[in-house]
Amino acid sequence: MPPNLCILLFLLATTFSTCGSIGVNWGTTASHPLPPTKVVELLKSNNVTKVKLFDADPGVLGALSGSKLSVTVGIPNALLKSLNASKKAAESWVHDNVTRYVPNGGGGGVKIEYVAVGDESFLQGYGEQFHPFVIGAAMNVHTALARAKLESNVKVVVPCSFDSFLSESGHPSKGHFRADLNRTMIELLTFLSKHNSPFFATISPFISLRQNKNISLDFSLFKDNAKPHNDSRKTYKNSFDLSYDTLVTALSKAGFPKMEIVVSQIGWPTDGAADATTSTAETFMKGLMAHLRSKSGTPLRPRNPPSETYVFSLLDEDQRSISTGNFERHWGVFTFDGQAKYRFDFIQGSKNLVDAQNVEYLPAKWCVVNNNRDLSNATASASEACSHADCSAMSPGGSCSNISWPGNISYAFNSYYQQHNQSADSCDFGGLGLITTVNPSVDNCRFSVQLRTSLSDSLRPDYLSLWMTLLVTTLLLSLPRFT
Repeated sequence: MPPNLCILLFLLATTFSTCGSIGVNWGTTASHPLPPTKVVELLKSNNVTKVKLFDADPGVLGALSGSKLSVTVGIPNALLKSLNASKKAAESWVHDNVTRYVPNGGGGGVKIEYVAVGDESFLQGYGEQFHPFVIGAAMNVHTALARAKLESNVKVVVPCSFDSFLSESGHPSKGHFRADLNRTMIELLTFLSKHNSPFFATISPFISLRQNKNISLDFSLFKDNAKPHNDSRKTYKNSFDLSYDTLVTALSKAGFPKMEIVVSQIGWPTDGAADATTSTAETFMKGLMAHLRSKSGTPLRPRNPPSETYVFSLLDEDQRSISTGNFERHWGVFTFDGQAKYRFDFIQGSKNLVDAQNVEYLPAKWCVVNNNRDLSNATASASEACSHADCSAMSPGGSCSNISWPGNISYAFNSYYQQHNQSADSCDFGGLGLITTVNPSVDNCRFSVQLRTSLSDSLRPDYLSLWMTLLVTTLLLSLPRFT
């Protein structure tokens, strides 16, 4: 082989081995989710090739069948105890949520790449409630995949939260896993290493910004003028590298310095808090993509960026928990109805995001406050509405935080009205509500009209509840019987 050709082939191999793939998280914690077939169209029209799910909803997996997208299916935390306790339960889960969907020789099916055991089950806010079950569940799922002859194509991973590793000083060289996780992490890393599976971890520059006064917004947004952070002889120019190398050090101290890392969640919210805006999110995402595509890596792993990175998230979800902040419902690159929030490209060279097409909405009607009524009790009614609907955009720093009274009352009323499918009684509020066909949106504060969901969607049984029932039944059947 000519020397020049050898050099060319080496350069090509190096390029493709260090160019990490970009995927996206697809969550469905929404009152009126965009139909799965529309979401798959949205993914494909934006050249997304990898998608990470948080469960294994049959409607979602059915829509992904034949799409050629690489898929990570998730196992919710609520199933971990059952899957840890019973190999038969794990086999049943794998059969119903993996085996039945994977291609059987002749194409089609779902290209399942990973099974993610748990959803950030080590998050500090959960305490240790899931710790005893994660590794056992992962082992049982892997064994079930092996019995189904799928272990060579489908890897078992365990997504870890951003707070599972830390550095009290802020220096990556001092990084380590949380003390309460030390034993579990050794078991997890041993399991992953044995089966050549990567370490899935969330990196959250946005939350780091909120929690660490020594991190600036410019540093979080990959700005060239950001003040660098120095750690011995290493210089850090952005928050991503700082967090990533903190994890690298933690892995090294645990005895796994070469462990492959997948960034399973990273993004920037667009509402619900200060610095959570579309313009800031756009700056962050463009900076992140440029950094990943540069293949520069980090100070501790130069020219070795994460093998895969999953943007969090594809769509806004109006029923996500807001225990950590109202911004939790606004991580989407797209709005709940699949409309792009800003300019950004998943694939280098594409110009803009492509919106979801032919989206079906409820009628153009809104619920607002009736100004001709006595509004002395309106605030109490609005508070009640917000306790059952999504008013996160009205939080300080949010897109609707500056609308004046009684506009904020109308926003609360409409949010409740839309969530309840525009039923007439959901705009009553003791006679304070009024249905209108005039859009009451103000500046950047959008009064939404919800999506029209099909009867089949509304009648579809809850996936998690159904599987909890099936797993409990499996466990009961596997118990010894006494006569």
